[in-house]
Amino acid sequence: MSSFTAALAAEPIVLDGGLGTLLEARGNDLSSTLWSARLLLEAPSEIRAAHAEYFRAGARVAITSSYQVGYAGLAAVGIGREHTDEVLARSVDLARLARADAGLTDSEAWVAASVGPYGATLADGSEYTGEYGLTVEALREWHRPRLRALAAARPDVLAIETLPSLAEVEAVCAELAGLGVPAWVSVTVAEGRLRSGQSIADAAALAAAHDEVVAVGVNCCAVYDVAPALAEIAAVTGIPLVAYPNSGERWDAHARSWAGTAAAAHDHAGAWRDAGARLIGGCCRVTPDEIARIARALAG
Repeated sequence: MSSFTAALAAEPIVLDGGLGTLLEARGNDLSSTLWSARLLLEAPSEIRAAHAEYFRAGARVAITSSYQVGYAGLAAVGIGREHTDEVLARSVDLARLARADAGLTDSEAWVAASVGPYGATLADGSEYTGEYGLTVEALREWHRPRLRALAAARPDVLAIETLPSLAEVEAVCAELAGLGVPAWVSVTVAEGRLRSGQSIADAAALAAAHDEVVAVGVNCCAVYDVAPALAEIAAVTGIPLVAYPNSGERWDAHARSWAGTAAAAHDHAGAWRDAGARLIGGCCRVTPDEIARIARALAG
């Protein structure tokens, strides 16, 4: 049993918050279609520093900056497949270095290699609909090389996150066998359904049927959507749950800006823990300060 899966069985683990949010707050421009992937190429020290800041705030898992790294996106700026694999590995290495920078060991804190949905690499907001027009087999083929490259970098866990549809859950989970790395699967939801409109419970049962999946939950959603989703997931699975919602603001993919009012995830962290969540943190627009509050709430 890895130290991560052992810790997961023992007590709740605090995840980090919005990596892009912190990188922008540090003065970095993430307006390109590559998003934080651009900094993997041009300013990796900024990513390392951001991970370390979350660790110092109380996070015990760093989710890597590989979320939006795709072969086609990097090919568009002249980077080939082999170099893209090196960029994916770099994202894992930077999180490891940040863990050491924060004075933590590999038995105290962990690196989760982010596996974002197909739509994230398109930078058009389609990860919030799942309307790709691709079959399960096509999605498997698309995800396969990136999953293998990230697994080869030996993260502690794969963070398969923000999946919007049953087809993508099925595709990614089918590619986990033989990778030798545990994974959590997290779907993005709204008003009691996947973003595709499909069943949360069906997605959870599909994911939990794979031996490599050690936790299932939700991310990149409204705070108020978390508790009902966790209840649905818990009803069909017996494994730990995951919860890391957005701040409460809403992303407008066309205007490329955030709108709305933030909510306090830390006020709900204890209830999510009691509902079975063992990985709790934040996603878009969630800052180190809020992660520190979540850590305090769970410790209390």
